[in-house]
Amino acid sequence: MMENKEKKKPQTTADIEKDINQLLESEKKRSEDYLTRLQYLQADFENLKNRFDRETENIKKYCNERIITELLDVVDELELAVKAAKDSDDQHKTLVDGVEMTLKKLRKVLEQEGVSQIQCTQGTIFDPVCHNAIAAEEREGIETCTIIEEIRRGYKIKDKVLRPSIVRVTKPK
Repeated sequence: MMENKEKKKPQTTADIEKDINQLLESEKKRSEDYLTRLQYLQADFENLKNRFDRETENIKKYCNERIITELLDVVDELELAVKAAKDSDDQHKTLVDGVEMTLKKLRKVLEQEGVSQIQCTQGTIFDPVCHNAIAAEEREGIETCTIIEEIRRGYKIKDKVLRPSIVRVTKPK
């Protein structure tokens, strides 16, 4: 049997150069594609790293929030005890002094942890982020809601409200 052999036409230098240039162009496109993908992956990694760092910082910043919230109830009770003792006619001066010293130390510990009282005085403009109104009185001649009385103190830890102040407010008619 005879095999049909096709005779290959010998390649010229121009044909070889053309093939090499085509291969080179396809490899350039492929490498550019890989570079683009790598740049996107690198940007995604940086964004993820930055988000992780922010979340870690927030966790560190507010990790003791639960226990501080519970300690604020203790502060309230100590303040009530001091007020009740001062209002009574009993002569328990040493007990009152002891409670006041305990309260002072507790406030200092809270302050060291970044806890501060929300400033809430009569005439302050009502801020729903920091204040919780439980009663409102309508008055003429005012433009915005203002605080009449603070019922319970509010507290912040750094820039976050732990517990809003409970207040009575006036509102425009």
